[in-house]
Amino acid sequence: MKQLLVINPEKVTKKEVKSYPTREAVRAIVFDNDGKIALLHVVKSKYYKLPGGGIEKGEDKKRALKRECQEEVGSEIEILDEIGSIVEYRKIFKLKQISYCYLAKLKGNKGNPSFTDEEVEGNFEPVWLSLEDALQAISKNVATSIEGSAYIVPRDTVFLEESRKYLI
Repeated sequence: MKQLLVINPEKVTKKEVKSYPTREAVRAIVFDNDGKIALLHVVKSKYYKLPGGGIEKGEDKKRALKRECQEEVGSEIEILDEIGSIVEYRKIFKLKQISYCYLAKLKGNKGNPSFTDEEVEGNFEPVWLSLEDALQAISKNVATSIEGSAYIVPRDTVFLEESRKYLI
């Protein structure tokens, strides 16, 4: 998968990152039959993000993506294409994260998410927006955490921008 970006706002050195564990995660740009894209509004921390999450032991990327979308969007998806990957060096967590993003479409009707306790605590809400509205929502970032403002918002903005090539 094509690497689109390295995010390193905390200036992690090559020496530091060698000691960090690597977390692999998947993200999806899921669109419905009306051409709207699923985002998660993280109300408590004041930002928007793409659905997705960590790949569990024994899962491949596509299985993880389908599970995460079922949990966070409440619906099954069909994976259509690869968008790209982004590497994040997160000094605050002493972590190297690689996110793989895919283009997907909703299968069937929109369902109800089954959020984790952490997502419930963050007051996550699924929203469906046009690509332009999704980009605008993310660009109005006022995230109250460094994780949201320095990592998640820039990462997901690049993924959304890159998806234009596939949606037009």
